[in-house]
Amino acid sequence: MTTARSPRTEHLVLPGVLTADQAAATVAGILAVQREDGAIPWFRGHHLDPWDHVEAAMALDTAGEHEAAGRAYLWLARHQLEDGSWYAAYADGDPLDVTDRGRETNFVAYIAVGVWHHYLSTGDDTFLDRMWPVVYAAVEFVLRLQQPGGQIGWRRDDDGTPTADALLTGSSSVHHALRCALAIAEQREEPQPDWELAAGALRHAIRRHPERFLDKDRYSMDWYYPVLGGALTGAEATARIEEGWDRFVVPGLGVRCVVPNPWVTGGESAELALALWAMGESDRALEVLQSIQHLRDPETGLYWTGYVFDDDALWPRELTTWTAGSLLLAVAALGGHEPTCAVFGGDHLPRGLDPDCCTLV
Repeated sequence: MTTARSPRTEHLVLPGVLTADQAAATVAGILAVQREDGAIPWFRGHHLDPWDHVEAAMALDTAGEHEAAGRAYLWLARHQLEDGSWYAAYADGDPLDVTDRGRETNFVAYIAVGVWHHYLSTGDDTFLDRMWPVVYAAVEFVLRLQQPGGQIGWRRDDDGTPTADALLTGSSSVHHALRCALAIAEQREEPQPDWELAAGALRHAIRRHPERFLDKDRYSMDWYYPVLGGALTGAEATARIEEGWDRFVVPGLGVRCVVPNPWVTGGESAELALALWAMGESDRALEVLQSIQHLRDPETGLYWTGYVFDDDALWPRELTTWTAGSLLLAVAALGGHEPTCAVFGGDHLPRGLDPDCCTLV
């Protein structure tokens, strides 16, 4: 696939990862999957879930495709349910063809991350005004599932039954989303003290109470997501990453999705790179991104979901928009794209009330 060099993708150039033409091809690959109504499914014929839809939209904003990203957020605005949520899966992004009627809290919360990223990318106050009620309703839905210990129940079933069990990965993603939602509230001068308390309690649970979450220690996302979601920083983040490095990282190939399976995945690898960048370890982040270039499909510019190295097999045979999106976001952070750095660096995101010190930080 040959794509003209675009100045909007120059900051997505990264040695051993993307040339400008390759970056433009990857963006074009995501755009080719997006439906006219703004929906971005995993790939055409597969499903859309709200979290990965947002991840792909954020990647479009890194490349200056703001109109396309805006349409993705307006798709969510049009199809938000009365309780502030979205269903977990829509066939090919068709809002009338729901394939999973559960509503997952981290899927619902993530719109706050995308909306804040789009606003920082465009400075569009009209967009923020349009999306504020959507973000507000989504956050309120999520916080109705917060447990007394601070953790977030991971799902509400279609019959309305809430699930109290919490996932560390999901709660860490919600922590990031709450901080972005608080940033939006600050921008609008509409303080949300209850959200500040909720974010602080959630951060405390992630940092101090692993027993409050289901045991998913085999999954690499549970390893790095407390860092990526901003709950662990500094020495705590460094210690966690070092503790799991040899378990999950396969040199030259990427990051295992789950141990001990001989399967590395592009999305987890790119997200780990983004977490490493947030810790100030750009060199290691670059190495991780370079290690997964064997997953790139030169015809589409997209990336295969994963690789089973014992069998030398790409599996599953899926070129997913969210894998490409996570890679573009990691590259954008390493390339100094200011909105992406602000959203994932976390230095200027509100933290809420930290129960460890009982002050707003």
